[in-house]
Amino acid sequence: MKKSFRHAAQFVLILIFLFSSIAAAPISETQIAAKTRMDQFLEEHGGYACSEESYFTCVTLEVPLDHFNPDDTRAIEVTFAVLPAARPASRKGMFVVATGGPGTSGVLSADYYVAAYDQKIFNRFDIVFFDQRGMGLSGGLACPAAAATYYQQDATGSSDPDAAIKQFANTFSADCVNELSNPELLPYLGTAQAIEDLEYFRQLVGDDTFWLYGESYGTQYVQTYAAKYGDRLKGLILDGTVDLTLTGWEYYAQQAQAFNETMVATLASCEDDPLCIQDVTSRFTFDPNHLEQRALWVYDFLALHLKKAPVNFYHPLPEGGFEEREFTLTDLETVAASQMYGESDRMMFLRALTSGASDLDIVPLARLLYLSLGLDPQTLEVIPDPSYSDAIFYGVECQDYGYPGNSPEEKADNYLQAGDSFSIPRFESVFYGDLPCAYWQSANSDPTRPEPFLAEGIPTLVLGATADPATPVGNGISVYERLTDGYLITTEGGPHVTFGYGNECPDVLVTNFLVNGKVPTQRETNCEGILTDSYVPLAPRDASSFATALDAFTSIETEISYLPEYYYWDGFEPASAGCPFGGTIGFESTDTGYDYTLTDCAFSKGFALTGIGSYHPGKDRFTLSVTTTGYWACGLSTYARTGAKIKLTGNCNNLSIKKQTKWSLFKYWKKWKLQHPLWSRARHNPHR
Repeated sequence: MKKSFRHAAQFVLILIFLFSSIAAAPISETQIAAKTRMDQFLEEHGGYACSEESYFTCVTLEVPLDHFNPDDTRAIEVTFAVLPAARPASRKGMFVVATGGPGTSGVLSADYYVAAYDQKIFNRFDIVFFDQRGMGLSGGLACPAAAATYYQQDATGSSDPDAAIKQFANTFSADCVNELSNPELLPYLGTAQAIEDLEYFRQLVGDDTFWLYGESYGTQYVQTYAAKYGDRLKGLILDGTVDLTLTGWEYYAQQAQAFNETMVATLASCEDDPLCIQDVTSRFTFDPNHLEQRALWVYDFLALHLKKAPVNFYHPLPEGGFEEREFTLTDLETVAASQMYGESDRMMFLRALTSGASDLDIVPLARLLYLSLGLDPQTLEVIPDPSYSDAIFYGVECQDYGYPGNSPEEKADNYLQAGDSFSIPRFESVFYGDLPCAYWQSANSDPTRPEPFLAEGIPTLVLGATADPATPVGNGISVYERLTDGYLITTEGGPHVTFGYGNECPDVLVTNFLVNGKVPTQRETNCEGILTDSYVPLAPRDASSFATALDAFTSIETEISYLPEYYYWDGFEPASAGCPFGGTIGFESTDTGYDYTLTDCAFSKGFALTGIGSYHPGKDRFTLSVTTTGYWACGLSTYARTGAKIKLTGNCNNLSIKKQTKWSLFKYWKKWKLQHPLWSRARHNPHR
């Protein structure tokens, strides 16, 4: 669970503008003719375009399979992605990025990771990403089917839960290995081997020193590299830091607590958001003596219900219709954990929980579950994700962290006994994240941890966020306190991993460190941040709650925008989703934005739309051209919003939109006035 998640789609447009500005910047003939050491390296080693859409050049190198056995002549191919400096004459050197996981593809991540970088970084540095050995273009080891099955296993109701979860871990370990294309690589995937691949790359490029950045697991990687090859580094950046002195059990106990604290804080924030608490209180009745932590009560209520038995629900299918499915306590914890990584994810969890716990309407939570597990919502079959591999996660993790025991069963029993010594109120499954290591091939049994990391002679920035659940902020503070030349940058609230997320405070400090070689003026810097994005209210369950047709159409735009399948869509391949109260919506990308196709799509009961729509991000223009049935029966109507300006035309319930809107508002106002004699002194809220 050290992995880092980013949403690619939100960076696509930024990326277009960013690189168009690079291409348009003036370059002298001298600069055009000049070739850097990196340009020559890429030519000599057969550099090729990483993909049609990528600005990076890939190079695949043969490196020793076992760097520590010179008698072993076997090799493995490892792929690096390089974006040469845009201003060769002012090149400072390499800036190498080690992504999270373990098990994420640096090559596939590269373009959208750099989308928020300052132009100066592109000008001065050769930016380098890589697929760690065994991952993606460096081996292709993956077991998505075994992983999806494992993460849905639930021991609720089992007469012997310990035996059940051990069996789940054992079965997953065997199934995952059986799914691999080349399991012979497993003994050689640990970080100690992987850092030698980077050193091999550095030697071939010919740079004596370079700058190294690691995020999440990447901090584990770069600390391991720096501990051995510190004299090769000009500067080091740790973002979402792992304290390598902790045992696996100690680390996961802290992580489980951090997930709990982040979720509790997220749910507590609902109390301070009028729109959020209004949604919560409109769906539940609370004891007047217990009006604090109401959103947390909702989560615990649902968790308690699921602990007794799974919930059956009907899921709307992307191809139309509904299918009965099951939702378990494991599913709830999976969703909650996956949604704690960032500010917008936390808000989306609040919406799903508020809607999902009411009358046990599980669909919003199920949408997030399927996205988290990479399941096709139509068939529940696994959709392979080339950017992440659970096989690499365990292939690396089970060598980097040793769990004691003379047999798999003894290791597993020791792990379970360790869990008994920690108090974990929620997210107990997080603590047992490494349990498969008890049964994993070539797993390490030695729990000895590395010496404290000092980074002598290397100026080091340590970035963290107080709401980071995956790499608890305390890990970074502990590492920082041991450094000989360290600088701590802490964001209040914030996501897991803070550089490149648009927060000016850490971004400027990191850019200044890289480009100008300047460390922060203070050893410790606190940056402002947020815990969660502003809450977006849910649509009414019944269309009769809308005061006007305009309210109904405006709600549709909101619900489309925050539909999980669309919100987390990669923005490339066409996709579709089932609408909450029947019908479907499809979406696909265009040259200017996104197009929608709605077929009897109802986000509120009694208001189904059929027609088309679009969104143009450059103009912030959203349109719908649809007919509707139900409580608001409209002929062909057109809804268009550009910025804050909205226009709705057509006929609803046999009246023009204009007349109908005025009449509905009058009826609502008259009814409200009769109910509230002191109406002139009250605040009118048409959604109350």
